Amino acid sequence: MRTGVSKRPPANDEPQRRNGPRQVAELLPDVGRAAFRRFGFVQSSIVSRWPEIVGERYANVSQPESIRFPHGSKQDGVLTLTVKGAHAVIMQHIVPEITERVNRFFGYPAVARVVIKQGDVAKPATRAAPPSLKPAPVELGQNLKGIADPELKAVLESLAAGVAARPTLPRIG
Repeated sequence: MRTGVSKRPPANDEPQRRNGPRQVAELLPDVGRAAFRRFGFVQSSIVSRWPEIVGERYANVSQPESIRFPHGSKQDGVLTLTVKGAHAVIMQHIVPEITERVNRFFGYPAVARVVIKQGDVAKPATRAAPPSLKPAPVELGQNLKGIADPELKAVLESLAAGVAARPTLPRIG
C-alpha cells in the first residue's frame, strides 16, 4: 500500500532556462543557415564570397543561385548560376574552372556539374574600409602583405596603426 504523495515542482507558466540567456549574435548564424539551406546552400559563405571564388570579373556578371545534391549526399551536386545575358556563352567556356574553384573552396568535390541560367544579377556588395583607417607604417605593414582576406588585412592594419600611435600606456583618470 502506497501512502506517499508524489512531490512535483509547482507549475510555472514560464519554462525554466537550461543554458541561460544568449546573445542575438549567437542566434543569427542559425537563422541564416536555415534560410540558405532552404535555397540549396550548404554554406552561406559561397554567396558572400563569390567574388573571391571566381574573381571580380566573373562575379560582376554571375551569382550562385543554388546547389542541389543527390539525395543523402553532400557531394557531386549541381551548382546553378544566374548569368547576365550574353555573358552566359563566356561562362559556359569556363565551367571547368568554376567547378574546380568551388570545389577548392569547399575542400571536397561538392560540385560535379554547373547549370547556367540567364537572368538579372545583383551587383556584388563590396565593403570598403572605413575612411578613418590609415595604412600601417611600412615596418609593420611588411608582415601583412601575404594576407589575402581584405577585411582581416584592414583590421590588422588598424590594430598595427593603433599600436604604433600609442607610445605610452593609456591614462586612467
